[in-house]
Amino acid sequence: KGGVGKSTVAVNLAVALARDGAEVGLLDADITGPNVPMMLGLDGQPGKSENEKILPLSRHGVKAISIQFFVPPGQPIIWRGPLVGGAIQQFLRDVEWGDLDYLVIDLPPGTSDAQLTLAQAVPISGSVLVTTPQEVALLDVEKALAMFKRTSVPVIGLVENMSGLVCPHCSEIIDLFGRGGGERFAREHDLEFLGQIPLDITVRQGGDVGVPAVAQREPGPAAVALQNMARIVAARMSVRAATSAGQPVLTIS
Repeated sequence: KGGVGKSTVAVNLAVALARDGAEVGLLDADITGPNVPMMLGLDGQPGKSENEKILPLSRHGVKAISIQFFVPPGQPIIWRGPLVGGAIQQFLRDVEWGDLDYLVIDLPPGTSDAQLTLAQAVPISGSVLVTTPQEVALLDVEKALAMFKRTSVPVIGLVENMSGLVCPHCSEIIDLFGRGGGERFAREHDLEFLGQIPLDITVRQGGDVGVPAVAQREPGPAAVALQNMARIVAARMSVRAATSAGQPVLTIS
């Protein structure tokens, strides 16, 4: 669903994997609503390599590509489906990614062109579903899960974002979006539950200034949860890589 924090999870997952020593790329597949550059603190236009491929920009140890690098700030991208799919395929084919351990792909909301393009264009090793505890978010996650099953994309697990807010005055946890919805959904659909990420002001602050939570000098509770999630994902991907052919490609939805 839109607004549950898919880009936040994707960016922090990529940076956490890189901080643990992996070679990581991050592809912003949300063509009409790209947020990855701001969240990573990246600006400018990519150059070209000697063989005329696009050179991704890099920060926090992550190589990133986004349509935002190629359009003026504030300009909307009003494209029909085939153009969206074409841009994603170009980012897969024509970017000088180098030898990556992980390519994290931040997907837009829904079950549309971007998701279908990726499912058909590359062998995807796993997807991570992102939800908030509330029922309206879980409705969309259920559709995404059905789409991945239909397109034979393995699901690594589900993470619940915005799980609760710790009151700064009394330390009571305030369940703004309900409680336990993601964990219950994972249990009912036989998915691994990758953890709960609490509401934490440092996540918002970091996203606005290009310093992801896991890269901050004093990580808060959300950063700790994101780092733990990244290590679980890395462990599951290692098992998949050891038991199947091909390089890992990781999508976020």
